[in-house]
Amino acid sequence: MDCKKSILIINGPNLNRLGKREPGIYGAKTLDDLQLELEKTASELSFHVSFYQSNSEGEIIDYIHESSGNHEGIVLNAGAYTHYSYAIRDAIASVDVPVIEVHLSNVHAREEFRRESVIAPVTIGQISGFGFESYKLALQAFSNNVKLGE
Repeated sequence: MDCKKSILIINGPNLNRLGKREPGIYGAKTLDDLQLELEKTASELSFHVSFYQSNSEGEIIDYIHESSGNHEGIVLNAGAYTHYSYAIRDAIASVDVPVIEVHLSNVHAREEFRRESVIAPVTIGQISGFGFESYKLALQAFSNNVKLGE
C-alpha cells in the first residue's frame, strides 16, 4: 500500500507557454520540464504529486475544491489570477488543504500590479523569484514545516 502524502500542483494561465513566453523572465524550460523536476523532488521527499494547468479560473477553482480529501497540500501558481481573483481566494479559504503560493519570477521586483496578491492572506506562505526552485522550496516546506493530513 502506497502511503505517500499527495501534493497537488496547480499552474494557472499562460504557464502552458513556459519556454516560449518571455524567456528572459520565465526561462527556457517548459511546463513538462517542471513536472519532471518536481516528480523527482517529490519522490526524494516521499510525496506523490499531481499536476494540473488551466487558463480557466473556474477550472482552477474546481480543482481546489476537489483537493479536499484527495490531497494533503497544494502548490499554486495562479499566474495573473493572483492579483485579482477573489474567486480563487475564496476557493482556497473554503477547503481544509494548506496552500503555498509560488511564482517563477520575483513579483515584487516587477510591475506595480504584480506586487499585490489577493490570495496570499489565505495561503500558508508565498515563494517567488527562484524559477523552478520556487516550487521545489514549496515541496521542501511541506516536508519540513507543515503538518499534512492526519
